[in-house]
Amino acid sequence: MSISGALSSSLSGLTAAARAAEVVSSNIANARTEGYGRREVQLSARSVGGTGQGVQVDGVRRMVDLVLLTDRRIAQSGSADRDLQAKFFATMESAIGTPETEGSLGARIAGLEESLIAAAARPDSEARLSSVRDALVSVAQKIGAVAATVQDVRSRADRDIATTVEDINTTLANVASLNAKIQSLSAGGRDASALIDQRQQMIDRIATAIPLREVPRNNGTVALFTTGGAVLLEGTAAKLEFMPVGTIVPQMTLASGALSGLAINGRPVATAGETSQIAGGRLSGLFAIRDDLAPGAQAQLDAVARDLIERLADPAVDSTIAPGAAGLLTDGGTAFLATNEVGLAQRLKVSSAVDPAQGGALWRLRDGVGATAPGSPGASGLVRALSTALTAPREPASGGFMAGARSFAALSGDLLSSVSQSRVQRASEASFASAQMNALKELELQDGVDTDQELQSLLQIEQSYAANAKVMQAVDSMIKSLLGIG
Repeated sequence: MSISGALSSSLSGLTAAARAAEVVSSNIANARTEGYGRREVQLSARSVGGTGQGVQVDGVRRMVDLVLLTDRRIAQSGSADRDLQAKFFATMESAIGTPETEGSLGARIAGLEESLIAAAARPDSEARLSSVRDALVSVAQKIGAVAATVQDVRSRADRDIATTVEDINTTLANVASLNAKIQSLSAGGRDASALIDQRQQMIDRIATAIPLREVPRNNGTVALFTTGGAVLLEGTAAKLEFMPVGTIVPQMTLASGALSGLAINGRPVATAGETSQIAGGRLSGLFAIRDDLAPGAQAQLDAVARDLIERLADPAVDSTIAPGAAGLLTDGGTAFLATNEVGLAQRLKVSSAVDPAQGGALWRLRDGVGATAPGSPGASGLVRALSTALTAPREPASGGFMAGARSFAALSGDLLSSVSQSRVQRASEASFASAQMNALKELELQDGVDTDQELQSLLQIEQSYAANAKVMQAVDSMIKSLLGIG
């Protein structure tokens, strides 16, 4: 090898070692940086005229397993979806309350039953009759409060959908912008790894809301598709469209057109079911709460309210109630109609006929809601009938409860049981999805930066640098010797 060849080779070796040391330093510094992909310097032999002239740096390769990354993102989406639904049922369970909890629906129903038993023993006692009315008001208010919680959750979900859609649109636009910058750098032969790291972080953010797949394109760019097949990014970013409504009432549904659905580039997409192109992430979880889970809970609460109204308005219990007239419990002060059940839980009220503050009289609890004059103070027949009506087995007329007759307390217990079972199921699914995501994340990290390995590489780089430096020193000595001969 000529002196010039040796000098060129050692100089290229120093350049390669310096670049490799820079990459190792970057790896170690970003070992815990989210979205950072481990770098490796790509080297190849350099030759001029068929003669070896050292080494050349071909570029820096970002080491990422795209299959593993995609699986982790899908698990991340599933975890966000199930966690949201588990939190919804936990909120409902807390709102209803367990029977042993003071102020729970079960505790208030038990209090109503106890007050009726006490009043039946002393029907002449206004204090005991007042306790019955207060217990009825307490039960009605609790059912209404739980139903109000349902609609509040729906309204929050609607607002969160709008926020999530806005965030997705902004992030997609940023990914498209990064694509253009990465393409420009890659076409110019420059390292775009830092921009690719930023892009991965942004795609991860979108993946929490919508499960997606990343498909490589030319010059380092990528395309994004949902696992359901919708195009989110292919050259240009898609535009998701959604219109929040603010406050939601029970009668407002997606099917009726009162609530906004989701559109991608002006084209409506299903938000639930097998045909949904966004199923499995935070966004679909929010739609599920707003359009499925919360309305289902509302329907069951309405069924509980209806059951209570019909139990106490049965002519066999209170013969003073005229056909078509309101009973002891009313739909906002009027008689309940089966065709107007939606939202009944929020409208459930005790008849003003038994409320002295509204011109009514407590003795109607003893003598009948439709009674025009007080009866015998010692008559306990109606109070006993009211107590029996609460505990008598009766099959609910609506609400999707399991078939079978049950008492009113048992029906409210079934409501709580249904919510609790759903919470446990969703929490279990969320736990599984989270464990799966963490396992995949761990595998992803194993392919990431290993600081021990990087330090070992750094030692080898230092040795290579020192060896090339010695070659240059030897060349320098040889040149000086040659010059001295002259």
